[in-house]
Amino acid sequence: MTLFSPSDTPRVFAEPLGVDFSEALVAGLRTRLAGQPPEAIARVTILVNTRRMERRLREVFLATGHGFLPKLMLVSDPAALCPTNPLPNAVSPLHLRLTVSHLVGRLLDAAPDLAPRSAAFDLAGSLCDLLGEMQEERVPTSALNAIETGTLSAHWERSLTFLDIVTRYLALDGTHPELITPEARQAAALNALFARWDAHPPQDPILVAGSTGSRGPTLRLMERIASLPQGALILPGVDQTLSPTLWRGFVAQGSEDHPQFRYAALCDGVGIDPAQLPQWSAHSPNAPERTRLLSLALRPAPVTDQWRAEGPALRPDLAAATYGMTLLEARTPRSEAITIALRLRQAVEDGTRAALISPDRVLTRQVTSALNRWGITPDDSAGAPLGLSAPGRLLRMVAQMMGRPMTPERLLALLKHPLTHSGRDDRGQHLLFTRNLELDLLRRGCPFPDRTTVTQWLTDRKTPTPETLPTWVAWLCDLLDLCAAEAPDRPLADHLRAHIALCERLCAGPDAAGAGELWEKAPGIEAAATIAALRTDAGQDGPDMTLAEYGTILSTVLQAGEVREPFTGHSNVMIWGAMEARVQGADLVILAGLNDGVWPDLPTPDPWMNRKMRMDAGLRTPDRRIGLSAHDFQQAIAGKQVWLTRSLRDAEAETVPSRWLNRLTNLLRGLAPEGPDALRSMTDRATPWTLQAEALDRPETTTPRAPRPAPAPVLAARPRQLSVTRIQTLIRDPYAIYAANVLNLRALDPLRQTPDAPLRGTIIHAVMDRFTAATQDGLPTDPLPLFERILTDTLTEQAPWPAARRLWRAKLMRIAPQFLARETERRAHATPALTEERGRITLPEIDFTLSAEADRIDTLPDGRVWIYDYKTGQIPSAKVQTFFDRQMPLEALIVEGGGFKTLGVRDVAGMTYIGLGSAAKDLEVNMNPVVDDTQVDLLPETRAGLIRLISSYDSPDQGYISHRAMDGVTYESDYAHLARRGEWDDTAPATLIRVGREENAP
Repeated sequence: MTLFSPSDTPRVFAEPLGVDFSEALVAGLRTRLAGQPPEAIARVTILVNTRRMERRLREVFLATGHGFLPKLMLVSDPAALCPTNPLPNAVSPLHLRLTVSHLVGRLLDAAPDLAPRSAAFDLAGSLCDLLGEMQEERVPTSALNAIETGTLSAHWERSLTFLDIVTRYLALDGTHPELITPEARQAAALNALFARWDAHPPQDPILVAGSTGSRGPTLRLMERIASLPQGALILPGVDQTLSPTLWRGFVAQGSEDHPQFRYAALCDGVGIDPAQLPQWSAHSPNAPERTRLLSLALRPAPVTDQWRAEGPALRPDLAAATYGMTLLEARTPRSEAITIALRLRQAVEDGTRAALISPDRVLTRQVTSALNRWGITPDDSAGAPLGLSAPGRLLRMVAQMMGRPMTPERLLALLKHPLTHSGRDDRGQHLLFTRNLELDLLRRGCPFPDRTTVTQWLTDRKTPTPETLPTWVAWLCDLLDLCAAEAPDRPLADHLRAHIALCERLCAGPDAAGAGELWEKAPGIEAAATIAALRTDAGQDGPDMTLAEYGTILSTVLQAGEVREPFTGHSNVMIWGAMEARVQGADLVILAGLNDGVWPDLPTPDPWMNRKMRMDAGLRTPDRRIGLSAHDFQQAIAGKQVWLTRSLRDAEAETVPSRWLNRLTNLLRGLAPEGPDALRSMTDRATPWTLQAEALDRPETTTPRAPRPAPAPVLAARPRQLSVTRIQTLIRDPYAIYAANVLNLRALDPLRQTPDAPLRGTIIHAVMDRFTAATQDGLPTDPLPLFERILTDTLTEQAPWPAARRLWRAKLMRIAPQFLARETERRAHATPALTEERGRITLPEIDFTLSAEADRIDTLPDGRVWIYDYKTGQIPSAKVQTFFDRQMPLEALIVEGGGFKTLGVRDVAGMTYIGLGSAAKDLEVNMNPVVDDTQVDLLPETRAGLIRLISSYDSPDQGYISHRAMDGVTYESDYAHLARRGEWDDTAPATLIRVGREENAP
């Protein structure tokens, strides 16, 4: 079959920027096949670069009429062109990475200063990429020895030594065919294909369409096909406005970061002039004026002075060049995503084919989420990461929990996962049990729930026990035991077997077979295939690894997988990657996330070879990747209607615009006055959409701010009993007393209990109580060992955090000698009478009960007592004691009133704060302080003040104001959110709010 006339030069065609490449390819082919029989097209082979383009070409061929289709193949699979010469299967990339990770692990064991052991699998991934690139670019292993490292650090010398060992061990020269890598198999397929073509040149047409030849094997194949009798290359997005001088300069200067460099290098390699490439089809570009503008803006840095020479000639066409362009600079990524979603929604209503192109997958997921508001599901070519699907999250979650203490938030996240307990019909009952367990964990404050905790919850239940609850508890306890069991270092296959068994039992539910819905639907099927491949690649043997290393490998494998739902997204709304957009077209193209680090993305760090070493070895440099990304940008921006979007800042700081967008806007600003006017028009076109996005989440009505509350409940509902510590709360924050004692509201503990200051205080109080009880009959000669033993035992019982135990123990043992020295002095004058005992008295004048729990009270030889209060925080100052903190004097009132049964009625000789914070110090309370320039007797004055305070709240017009005197209080009130604090500040006047009605009121 003849498609082309004979030619002495390689056959290369071009399609200009701004042309739908797929449609142009089909149109040009049908034009050349005009007059030939219908089956002639079936003898044509077209090599494309992605499956997406293959599907797109099928759609375009079918849209132009029914008939035969050409053979569509991937340019990355040359073995398909030579099926009669079978090649051995390549080793799985995962198996190769696991093999290399074992070698890297040995390196890290020998040189732990390089990286932590947990980084072995990630380092193996980058090493496999490097080895694969060496094979693709035909860099022999001997080239490593030729790299000069004399001026480099010892790290790179050590890296080269290790690379030489790895390449020899893996026999990447092909001496071990059973370990053939995918890159080596591709090279062998090319060699076999070229040998066959040398003997029998193909007579049917073979076309390579849509590829730029950025990789070595692809470039070799393209150069060979261009020289075949009926072979041809069809290049997408060629800038036909460049002069021959500029084309030659790209190669001479090595401008790999320019979008057209790959075409210049390709044409230079086959000996043709890129400025004279014929066009494949008769299609016209969308906006030739824009192409010239972008071509000048993206000139290489050494010739940027051409802006001055050639820029003025563009001024008359700037309005036409930017007519279909819109520039959106949103304040935040969220605003950018919502604005894009609004524009895509309008495209759906108008019947316009629209495509969102961005390397930022987080942004595209945000746009997808925003489109869900209107029931629009875009056709996302990348699918969703398997690691973020329901099975992927469950598998990763369980792997992170194995071999570690279970925390409440992890347990509840596991129990509430949609796949948990999915093998039975009573999932609603399972969620009910989970909710009840959650409430119990909130009330108990259990830091690490285990079998004992869950069993105790079942035993302590006061409501009738459902029939299925004991079975559910037994199932949960078994799972907790399996998760908490310490797993020894063992091969990957053993870790995987135990992990999957645990996940399946979790998903099945109590006494249920199978794995519930874990392996069902599209995500489950993909997860099952990924786990099966991991099980196969891991084999039965292998070096031992820790659970942490296994979790890293599993997470990496799951994140690399993709899930594609069986349903098809909206036909007019697509989300493409940059390479997919290269060979497809749309009426509206949105280039999103145009910030530096996204377009282009940051180069991947290479821990094995730096930039100079890669250049010396003949490997690809980061500039090539930037050039490919620049070409994708240049091709996409040449569409009919184009949006350029970016956010001015991300979650951390202000962003920097993409270098290509920066070049375009700088060029326009320099071409005054037409350029700035055109740029202003581009941004003005985005303004209505930005305003609409801001209005989308703006409430239609605004709720007035809440006033500073001072609720005044009826007198019968007001508390007639408070503890001495709550008296201070009544003084500082009366609203907290109202919420707790009138509304009967109690703040739940945080789900995750942490070793905070209140818990430390509780534990230290317990230590002091035990130490005092153990030394009731007198202190030993050296009390420090006894104190240390009691401290250690108490921390072990009540502080399940190893780090916190060590820290708290060290702090208290540092001040223990000082405390014990003063304790010896205290024991010389008094004897401990009680510790941690409750007492109360009733004040008949106001019918009010005052209660307290004394830390410690000692009796003196004359029968009087001395009150002590342990303070693990800051000891209140004299001023604070006078106006706010009357805990010690109030406790003394209870003692003198006979409120403590152990003591009876006693006189109080004195009171002392024992500081146990950063330093051991005692502060004795002044029994005759000066108040308002008058010396008073503390206890009678305290009693009178308490009566005045409580009496003031016996008035219906006295409200419980929120945050009355919170100065100096470290911790926020538990009821600040209930009082709507934040809508008012502490300078706002209080608003009296009457609550209820008196019984005798009219």
